[in-house]
Amino acid sequence: MTSDETQGTPEPPENGGSGDSPFHFTDKRKVDPTTGEKRETPEGGTPGTDEAAASSGEGDPLEALDFEPVGEAAEDSELLQAKAQAAENLDALQRERASFTNYRNRALRDQEAARTQGTQDVLAALLPVLDDIERAKSHGELSGPMAAIAEKLDASLAKFGIERFGAVGEEFDPTVHEALMHNTDAEATATTVNLVVEPGYRIGDKVVRAARVGVVGPE
Repeated sequence: MTSDETQGTPEPPENGGSGDSPFHFTDKRKVDPTTGEKRETPEGGTPGTDEAAASSGEGDPLEALDFEPVGEAAEDSELLQAKAQAAENLDALQRERASFTNYRNRALRDQEAARTQGTQDVLAALLPVLDDIERAKSHGELSGPMAAIAEKLDASLAKFGIERFGAVGEEFDPTVHEALMHNTDAEATATTVNLVVEPGYRIGDKVVRAARVGVVGPE
């Protein structure tokens, strides 16, 4: 056997003959199995394409395959994951913001309620003193320095939203007046206050103590 015959396996004889002409395997792989490097494609042909394949017009079936979309698909997948993560982070941020807003509003309401309650407690402790000052004022016993002190006390109470109410001539309102005495008058057309025993006090719309009064009304 000659050295030329060892380069390939004899190809089948043409037209069913028993020819001895040798033939070679056609290696169409684009990557060299030994070096792992990409083979160069000759102009007008494909790696390992013999003259017979070129003349028959049959191309490499692997040439029609495009492997680049694999990389694009990976990039699209990463983009979708990034968008999903961004949406999740945004949702978590919005939830935290809503939670903080609710906490802040609740804290402000609690502070205002505590402030109002503290003012009510102080007012309740001062009621006996305020009643004595009003009695002295109604009897003309409050004059000089004590009258000035009483005015300053009223101004200080007003700064905290404390209001005194209850005066003779007011129409009787059971929501803000407590009637201790009731008289009738043939000329009266409505029930009104004709005597203030103790004035009432309120903070804003909240009545801390109703005015204790005597009233007169129609028979």
